[in-house]
Amino acid sequence: MSTIEASPEVGHDEHGHDHDHPPFLAHHFDTPEQQFDSGKLGIWLFLVTEVLFFSGMFCAYAIFRALRPEVFEGCSQFLNTKLGAINTGVLLFSSLTMAWAVRCSQLEQHKGLVGTLAATLSCAMIFLGVKAIEYSHKFGMGLLPAGLFFYDPSNPHPTDHPPYLAYICAPFALALLGVLIWLVISAVTGNKFQFAVAKPLSVVCLCFFVGVGLGTVLESGEESADHLDAHADPNDLATAPILEEAEKAAAAEAAPAVAASGAMVSVDEGVLEILATDPTNVGVVSGLDALEQQTVAAGTSTVTGDGTVLGAITTTEIDVMTPTTAGVFFSIYYCMTGIHAIHILAGIGVLVWLLVRAVRQDFNRQYFGPVDYVGLYWHLVDLIWIYLFPLLYLIR
Repeated sequence: MSTIEASPEVGHDEHGHDHDHPPFLAHHFDTPEQQFDSGKLGIWLFLVTEVLFFSGMFCAYAIFRALRPEVFEGCSQFLNTKLGAINTGVLLFSSLTMAWAVRCSQLEQHKGLVGTLAATLSCAMIFLGVKAIEYSHKFGMGLLPAGLFFYDPSNPHPTDHPPYLAYICAPFALALLGVLIWLVISAVTGNKFQFAVAKPLSVVCLCFFVGVGLGTVLESGEESADHLDAHADPNDLATAPILEEAEKAAAAEAAPAVAASGAMVSVDEGVLEILATDPTNVGVVSGLDALEQQTVAAGTSTVTGDGTVLGAITTTEIDVMTPTTAGVFFSIYYCMTGIHAIHILAGIGVLVWLLVRAVRQDFNRQYFGPVDYVGLYWHLVDLIWIYLFPLLYLIR
């Protein structure tokens, strides 16, 4: 329950209208406390529907991971944990500033309320800027949802893809330009109210490009380190020693079986077949028969045409980077993180509305409900990301 004290009873005219009704109190409420509690109940009901909405996507994530854990483990290697960690810290700090804003509205600290709301908006824009880098990098590699997936391991960074980052940043650049023009016009015309609104909003719009710069630095560093295995080229000199060791291990596994038949490891299978035409070459005939039987009845091994044993079928690596496998993973990834980003944008719109009202000094000790309601919504958005980050980026 709220601690707001009810306003004293005031007189009514013959039509039942209250002449001394506070401007912030709606006419269908008797007291500020009743208005605040009604709004609090409404926002909690809305947040319950939001939790149910995101629960469906979390269920889809759980089912997919239970059915195809190898796909999840392979595709999650392409997610940049540093970018996710930065965004997590930014959102946690924004929850602090949002809670601080609620307290400032309760204490009628108008300048503090404007500052904390602007700080919350700045954190939201940094989050979107970092996310723009993350999305554009994956778009360029072809790591898209099913139906649009075109990732090629031999060419992980094609140069002919559209400028995705420019498309994402264009609306924010136009918003920044518009706010700066508004700031200059309000300063020239001497409109103090508009200038007081445009000044923090210009900083907020600039923070998006701060996030873009931060994401660019972290993405370039992560790519050279953590993505080496995912982008490895078989012809790359850096991976040649690893491949050479794997070939030696495969040859070592095949050597005992061929040696047991009396044949040379380096002898071609065609030569063995010619030698096997001579019935006196009993060892060669027996070796070819064993290889044919192993190839036909290979229940536990993968055998090539020349009889090389590649390993047990249960341990043979599966290509998960296909549209029908990785495409499903990235469909879930973009669905969950994209809808979360849409909620961030919605929160930015409401926070801008609060900022304008805070500059106008609409909130006081009896009327701070809108700030409190938006704060609850913002905390839920942050909480959802707290779950998304470890589930998508950390658990492998």
